[in-house]
Amino acid sequence: MVDANGKVEHIGNENYTYKISKEAKYVKKINSEIMKSLNKIIKIVSIIIIPIGALLFFNQLGLEENTIKNAVVNTVAALIGMIPEGLILLTSTVLAVSVIRLSKNKVLVQELYCIETLARVDTLCLDKTGTITEGKMEVANYIYENSKEEMEQILYLLATYSQDNNGTMDAIKETFNKKVKGEVIKEIPFSSDKKWSGISFKNGESYILGAPEYVLKEQFKNYKEKIEEQIQDYRVVVLARSHTVLNKKVLPKDIEYLGMILLTDSIRPQAKQTLQYFKQQGVTVKLISGDNPITVAKIAKHAGLKEYKNYIDCSKLQTEGELKKVANQYTIFGRVTPIQKKQLIVALKEQGHTVAMTGDGVNDVIALKEADCSIAIASGSDAARNVAQIVLLDSNFKSMPKIVAEGRRTINNIERSASLFLSKTIYASILAIIFVFAHMPYPFMPVQLSLIALVCIGIPSFILALEPNKERIKGRFIQNVISKSMPASITTVVNIVIIAIISWYVGIPNEIYSTICVILTVLTGFILIFKISRPFNLLRTILLVSMIILFITCFIILKDWFSVVITTQYVQLVFLLCVITIANFMILDYITNRVLKKGEKYAN
Repeated sequence: MVDANGKVEHIGNENYTYKISKEAKYVKKINSEIMKSLNKIIKIVSIIIIPIGALLFFNQLGLEENTIKNAVVNTVAALIGMIPEGLILLTSTVLAVSVIRLSKNKVLVQELYCIETLARVDTLCLDKTGTITEGKMEVANYIYENSKEEMEQILYLLATYSQDNNGTMDAIKETFNKKVKGEVIKEIPFSSDKKWSGISFKNGESYILGAPEYVLKEQFKNYKEKIEEQIQDYRVVVLARSHTVLNKKVLPKDIEYLGMILLTDSIRPQAKQTLQYFKQQGVTVKLISGDNPITVAKIAKHAGLKEYKNYIDCSKLQTEGELKKVANQYTIFGRVTPIQKKQLIVALKEQGHTVAMTGDGVNDVIALKEADCSIAIASGSDAARNVAQIVLLDSNFKSMPKIVAEGRRTINNIERSASLFLSKTIYASILAIIFVFAHMPYPFMPVQLSLIALVCIGIPSFILALEPNKERIKGRFIQNVISKSMPASITTVVNIVIIAIISWYVGIPNEIYSTICVILTVLTGFILIFKISRPFNLLRTILLVSMIILFITCFIILKDWFSVVITTQYVQLVFLLCVITIANFMILDYITNRVLKKGEKYAN
């Protein structure tokens, strides 16, 4: 039985662990442009669908020789067309498929929409341990001040009795693995804020191990030249002695320098290739570490980061405002505290960047929580893995390009599929408003809209959403979707209006009038599929041809089922309207692109 005394310095809200956990507990809103855009579309449709539906019903009910049944059918057809049914389901399905694909590459996705966020990231903040380096250090050499035997004996003592499990102490324990006797009266574990650890022994001596500036303080200038000479190639940790029992808050004044331990980090084999990939993709990489910035710069140089000379010592920054000023200016940030890591992420986000953060330790938790996209490695702490949106299960940074590529496939394909859904929602909404005031029956029946949705939206959107796509993401989601869908929507509206006017004057039967509307709407849908499928490959070619064959088959064989009428009387009119449809689409597509480009120019 051994008696022990302990002193509690901080409890409750003042405890450091509490402060970290409190920062990590807040619920962060999902930063997904796709989700925000889809929610906005659903919200708008949900608001307008009820009043439009009511007005359209009373309009259709007031038509001559029209029954309540026909008014209900026409109104239902209009409302069905306005709803982008299947869009949310398709988006969730595509993202779920992406999660499964990434799991095959040893990547665990803990938040569905983070795949999109990472693909949009323009700034990547890396904690060097576990990402650029393997997280394992080795003692390359040690330089003593008094005697070699004395320094070795002290290092044997520290290796025997230290409870620290960080990379530095693990390397020392592996090198100085001889067990020696001593009686410990107090141990101060290492922490990222004070940058040192120490043990006090019963013989009256205390030994401190840590960052040179933090351990030596005023004495650092006496050894600065020696230390900085080694920092160019190694990570330097100094060993010091005191004859005072250590205090957790402040080091004793009688610090005696005993020597330095030179450590090396092992660079991951794929780090250079991965950093080069992000540079090619226009992503700014920033290296954030609690180590000496010169040491971090050396590692960055070996990892192939060209801006390795652009570093700053964050221990010299006194305020958050100073950190914000240098956030964009520097590439490497050394001597960064956990709070400063978060402040750095906040500063970059405030300057308009989409920021991803990688980390592995408890000191990275609040920065990971703040980042738009957070990535942890499986070999890191439980806390880091719990708050991260993505976990690299094999603790290998080389998986990052695969995640970005999967995000691009997801976003680009959802954009294309959403344009098909949204084109129907737009033209159906406009037509519903028009036919609230027009004294004519609504041109479509619900079963006809089902045929249009099947060949122009349902099957094509599903196939296009799951195919490979590595194109870079350009522009904003909602603008890209509108630029693709608007020409088709306006073309459809113009077609229906033209047919309605012709039918009004010529007296085309309602069945023929409705059938012509279906033909021209499907043609417009096929033109849109043709546009978004370029450049064509085998899959896209087969898709378009198959949908044309399927429509013709349904039109001929299942004409009664889909309430379409085949007649040769209006062939010339249909042919003329088809030519007008193609011309309208080309003109509107050109105008839409010009307007959006001007809008982007003024926005910039």
